[in-house]
Amino acid sequence: MAKKSMIERDLKRELLSAKYFAKRQELKKRILAGDLKAVDELNKLPKDSSPVRRRNRCQIDGRPRGFMREFGISRVKFRQLAGAGLIPGVKKSSW
Repeated sequence: MAKKSMIERDLKRELLSAKYFAKRQELKKRILAGDLKAVDELNKLPKDSSPVRRRNRCQIDGRPRGFMREFGISRVKFRQLAGAGLIPGVKKSSW
């Protein structure tokens, strides 16, 4: 289980990136057009509003590593749930 503070920090980053998404897109278009003032405006936005700063985390326990995008959970929880038969279409292979 990840620390609650890290999960909350990532949630804060998600909300900030959603809030400033349109503004960032507009500023990036202006930068491509050659507007140098847009660079300063983009730098004044909060750092955490950048979507690059977000981290994929397991929806169940918040684990940041071993994240499986297809399922939205970590490899550890995936193995537990698949072994219990709780993920449709997934079964343990044997040969």
